[in-house]
Amino acid sequence: MGAENNQPDWDKIAEKFDMWLPQIESTTNDLIDALGTQTGDYILDVASGTGEPALTLARRMGKDVKILGIDAAPGMARVAQSKVEKEGLTNISFQHMPAEKMSFADGTFDRILCRFGVMLFEDSLQGLKEMYRVLKKDGRFSLAVWSTPETMLTMYWTYEVFKNRVPEDYYPPLSKVTSLGPPGVMEDFLVEAGFNNFNIERKTIHYEFESFDAYWDLVEASDILKMQYDALPEDQRHEIRDEVGRFARDFVKDGQLVVPHEYLLVSGNKSEYH
Repeated sequence: MGAENNQPDWDKIAEKFDMWLPQIESTTNDLIDALGTQTGDYILDVASGTGEPALTLARRMGKDVKILGIDAAPGMARVAQSKVEKEGLTNISFQHMPAEKMSFADGTFDRILCRFGVMLFEDSLQGLKEMYRVLKKDGRFSLAVWSTPETMLTMYWTYEVFKNRVPEDYYPPLSKVTSLGPPGVMEDFLVEAGFNNFNIERKTIHYEFESFDAYWDLVEASDILKMQYDALPEDQRHEIRDEVGRFARDFVKDGQLVVPHEYLLVSGNKSEYH
C-alpha cells in the first residue's frame, strides 16, 4: 500500500506541527495516567515532536520529576526546547536523537512514553529494543500508536484520493502510520523487543472541526500533504479538496466535522524476568 517512508519532512514542518496538537490532545491524559509517574522519576519522552506529552507532564509534576524529550528531527527538538525556555521550565529539556540509537546507559529511566511515534521510526523494532534497554527494571512505559488503515479515516481519505494521481513513492504514508495497528503486530514487536508484561487497549479519539473548510484549511496551512501536492499535475490540484470532501460528508453534522480515529494505548512494565 504505497512506499513505506514517504512521510512529511518533519524537520521542515516543525514550526507548523502544533496546528494539529488539539486533535490528538485527548491522548495525553491516557498516556500520563497509564505511566503512573512518581516523585523522583526520570522520564524519557521518545519522538517528542514539538514537546508533547512531555511538556504537559512537566507542568503537572513540577520539580518532583526530571524529563528528557528526544526526536529524530532536529527542527522538532528545537521547537520543543524553545517552549521550555519561553516558559522557564527547569525540570525538562529536549534534544535531537533517533530512537534507534539512544546514547543513554542501560537502565537510565524510570518511565518512558511515546505518543504516535513508534510506527514512524525508521526501524520500529530497534526503537522498542532501545526503549527496553534504557528503561530500569520494573520501570513503566506507555505508548500510543495508530490502529488500522480503515480506522485512520482522514489519512485513508487522502490516500484514496492521491493514489491514482501520484507515483507510489508519493502516496500518503498510510501503511507506515498504521503498520503496528493490526491485531497481534504490536504484541509481537513488544515481545521481540524484550517486554513481557503489558496491556493493549483500543481507544477512539475524534478530530473535531467547525466545518470541513476548517479541516481543509488546516491540511493546507500545516503542509502535511505538501509532498503529495508537489507531485500533482497543476490541473489536478483543485480536485483533491472536493474528493476528500465527498469522503467527509458522512461525518458532518450540523455543519461540524467530527471524525473518529482509533489508536492503541500500550502500557506495561519492564519485568525482572525475561
